[in-house]
Amino acid sequence: GELVDANAIPPKIEAWQEFGRLALRMEKPELARRMIDEVVKRFPDEPRVALLRASQLQQAGQTAQALALLQGVEPKTRQDPELRNAVAIAYDSLGQPAAAERVLAVGPQNVQTWGMRASLLAKQGDTAALSGLYNELSRQAAKPDPAQRLLLGKIAEYLKRYPEAVNWYHSVPGGDELNEARLRAANAQGLAGRQALALDEVHAIQSDAMVDDDVRRDAYLLEAELRQRADDLIGELDALARGLAAYPDENGLLYARALAWERRDDIARAEADLRKVLVTDPENVPALNALGYTLADRTKRYQEALELIDRARVAEPDNPAIVDSYGWVLYRLGRNEEALVQLRRAWTLSRDAEIAAHVGEVLWVLGKHDEARHFFEEAAKIDPENRALQRAREKFNP
Repeated sequence: GELVDANAIPPKIEAWQEFGRLALRMEKPELARRMIDEVVKRFPDEPRVALLRASQLQQAGQTAQALALLQGVEPKTRQDPELRNAVAIAYDSLGQPAAAERVLAVGPQNVQTWGMRASLLAKQGDTAALSGLYNELSRQAAKPDPAQRLLLGKIAEYLKRYPEAVNWYHSVPGGDELNEARLRAANAQGLAGRQALALDEVHAIQSDAMVDDDVRRDAYLLEAELRQRADDLIGELDALARGLAAYPDENGLLYARALAWERRDDIARAEADLRKVLVTDPENVPALNALGYTLADRTKRYQEALELIDRARVAEPDNPAIVDSYGWVLYRLGRNEEALVQLRRAWTLSRDAEIAAHVGEVLWVLGKHDEARHFFEEAAKIDPENRALQRAREKFNP
């Protein structure tokens, strides 16, 4: 505010835009409104300023006015790809992915635009439109463009056309996209039910000395995932053991093995691997959350669990898995009403079977049996095999 009063901001739109964005990030509505009023006054015909005003209106809860502003800017996007992308992102942040995709579909197209459109269509679950985009892109894939072929593979995979996805990934000729394409091809082979081919492909990556260590590490993680999906529990642990032999105490592999031990009810080994991660990376948020949740769920060390989860919450307060863990440890501590508030919040952040089962369990204990049954049904729709759901059903027979 003082900078505006002192006329100290340079008379360039870029400078004013940056200060306007800064005011929005500070989450001080009055300062943001004043700052953006000033930008609008100085640059009244500039569409990028209208976008800034739309962000300010969104922050103030005035969604309808923000959408009206974006609709006014939309005609100017046809000749300006940068503005088109910005308007699409603004529409998406307002919960309007269909409008965002509509804006992106007009004008020149490239791999970035196609990728954004595919992501927006997937977000809406519009498989018909996504199939149309896939067919349109397939017809244009005569030249071996690595980025385009990788994108086609991803779209085919989303559409569950796994053999087609494998073919696109295999056709990526080189470039930065090749390693991702190789990993994705192996995964798609597994999804297509071709486990032997999937394992052949991950083993080829693991033994390829020309490949970066991160990619080889990911190949061990992928092999473990492939074997887990096939209920090959011994093979899963063997893949992670071979990965850790190649990359001793690598945190991603230790974390994956900890989750594997937990699924086998070997809590001592799960804890040991997670603590190894926290020795080298004390603020590793997934490890803090996983260890906190495991202690809350599978032991009576609730206070220790709460301290670990609190550290994760400081880093990522809106992460649904962490909010769920926090609610769960509160429940285990007997703070049921507080637990329910947190678990409901986790459910609004992520429609996850485990979260639904947790909400259901706390509701049941609070005597709200009808609502609890509703949440158990929601969990069963998402993942009938979920272990939290199965345990709740065994405990309460709802």
